[in-house]
Amino acid sequence: MNKAFSQACENNKRAISQELVRIFSHKSHALEIGSGTGQHGVYFAKTLPHLTWQLSDRHENHVAILQWQKEYPSKNLLPPIALDVMLDPWPEPIYDAAFSANTAHIMPWEAVVAMFLGVSNILKPQGTFCLYGPMKYQGVLEAQSNVAFDAALREAIPHQGIRDFEDINALAKLVGLMLLEDKEMPANNRLLVWQKPDVL
Repeated sequence: MNKAFSQACENNKRAISQELVRIFSHKSHALEIGSGTGQHGVYFAKTLPHLTWQLSDRHENHVAILQWQKEYPSKNLLPPIALDVMLDPWPEPIYDAAFSANTAHIMPWEAVVAMFLGVSNILKPQGTFCLYGPMKYQGVLEAQSNVAFDAALREAIPHQGIRDFEDINALAKLVGLMLLEDKEMPANNRLLVWQKPDVL
């Protein structure tokens, strides 16, 4: 049985990993939201050996994830937990890091809201959330590749589409996360980094 494969994950994993090595250098437990095929998880577990990496996704995607995990096992890579951000209970708040890639433009907005609320709840104080993917700025997409991608998403499913950075960051502020970085990444993507402040 052939494994599920994402070319996007294959293309971007090294660039993302270079940033996570820096951003998560002093973290110990990370939750990946929407692990998809599992390609990111198995790669990041190797490049971040100090970090326990918890895979998660909706239950129907676990078979694909487990195939990747079986072929590329790591002691610090945990089997996926069921996590539909709107339906499933979120795990216990033991995490000081969270990561999600190419999810915000696929989810309906209500699910994006649920993801940020869930992340805020499971992160410890000083915990960090990294979100990777394309972004609009003040409603504008400069790269023609992103314009075409956004149109294809919306034509396929109306609730999909590249999100506005301003809306995403306002949502993060609403749930108590402070923006640390907005980093340009290859192929017209961004890596957004927020931190949960210390409990007052």
